[in-house]
Amino acid sequence: MLHAATSNLKSEEPESPALVINGQGQSRVLLVCEHASNHIPPRYTGLGLTKAAKISHAAWDPGAQAISERLSALLDAPLVVSTVSRLVYDCNRPPTSTGAIRAVSEQVIVPGNDALTAAEQIERVETVYQPFTQIVTDTIKSFKAAPILVTIHSFTRIYNDHTRDVDVGIIHDADARLAHAMVELSDEALGLRYALNEPYSKADEVAHTLELHATNNGLINVMIEVCNDLLETPEQQDAIARMLADLLIASLSTMDVDMLQKGSSC
Repeated sequence: MLHAATSNLKSEEPESPALVINGQGQSRVLLVCEHASNHIPPRYTGLGLTKAAKISHAAWDPGAQAISERLSALLDAPLVVSTVSRLVYDCNRPPTSTGAIRAVSEQVIVPGNDALTAAEQIERVETVYQPFTQIVTDTIKSFKAAPILVTIHSFTRIYNDHTRDVDVGIIHDADARLAHAMVELSDEALGLRYALNEPYSKADEVAHTLELHATNNGLINVMIEVCNDLLETPEQQDAIARMLADLLIASLSTMDVDMLQKGSSC
């Protein structure tokens, strides 16, 4: 396993676009949080954003890192977190995607992303996306046995003036087995509404990390989306993390993980 790292995403520009937390964790689960931070490295001069835009959901997934870190502790699972705002580069999008660097995101205008040159786009791919994906790849390789990849996100209750009724979304790529098990076993835990492939699905281009690192390597995987109004306080974060830990453990216990991943390259 890689050595654990301590994150400091607010005060200084990070040395790397990703950090590994609890790298010595013994769980078969690998957690990844692609939208953990709203940090904009100084070289991008704030992307021309307003203060409100910099802390909005357009810039990051509020609460996602908090529950990811709690899950990491509860499961004793390694965790990879992004240290750069998705408005600089969305690490859950490939360089070929128009959503990787957005000039407009969730009605937020991003002046610093408007009319970027090819060289400027390549710089972001080479300094943000590629190092992030390499750290995830290296962490996967550090496992003694093929890991189960779980990505953690949060979403807004209201999106483009539309209210979302789902509380926890379970999203899958080509392999739907873990996602289906989680939805079937959720049983409205904590009185919440769970749904498969809501509020996003693979059709919305949200499964890049799953496809690149899990599907392509024969790894069991799932993406979890939690409404961010359920993650506003430490108490809420603790409750959601405990629920997700229990749900993951129960769901994986119904699956023959080693048999399902037999022949994996890891």
